[in-house]
Amino acid sequence: MALLTVAEAAERLGVTVRRVQHLVAGGTLRSVARGVVDEASVERYLASRGGFRWRPWSEPTAWGAVALLSGRDAAWMGESQRSRLRGRLRELSAGELAGRARGRAEASRYTGHTSTAGRLRGQVVDTSAAAEALGLTATAAVDGYVAAGDLDALVARHGLIRDDAGPFTLRATGMAIDVVADLARTGPVVAALDLAESLDVRERRAGVDALTDALERFRG
Repeated sequence: MALLTVAEAAERLGVTVRRVQHLVAGGTLRSVARGVVDEASVERYLASRGGFRWRPWSEPTAWGAVALLSGRDAAWMGESQRSRLRGRLRELSAGELAGRARGRAEASRYTGHTSTAGRLRGQVVDTSAAAEALGLTATAAVDGYVAAGDLDALVARHGLIRDDAGPFTLRATGMAIDVVADLARTGPVVAALDLAESLDVRERRAGVDALTDALERFRG
């Protein structure tokens, strides 16, 4: 595990030490000892921002963007909200979209027994099929969405251990999980957003390319 001091993390992120401390306190960055941060959590935070420092959208707005790009109507938003969001989507690049939509869920990575993957995949909204459709090779890693209120029980049930380099990524969301499942089945946008946050260059490129295609189709 590579480590950074809080000051080094602040320099890497281009923020103040106080901001890094806030990110640690909120669980966005992982502290492994007082004044020391896991470098992988810093790199993942950078990737999730898509290189931009703007505030992420709220969870309902982020999922609204996914819905509109997937041909759904985002019924949980008002018409004026949807109209404004449509206008924003016509202006954004794929990188900006990835950065703005990161508020759709809180991602945490875990490690566990190798036999866990199959069972865990069946208990989350799994996006691996969409990722494979984007040209990526199937792996034993799990990346999926879970209702925020069910996360702790799921982690305990499978004996998962928090590890920012682990193979199991759980994305806790307050959006109704049946809505998330429908959007994940509808098209590649959900998986593309996940991939656009990856530290793997090939995965990130596949995600950004798919988001670019989705935005171009949306604009007609």
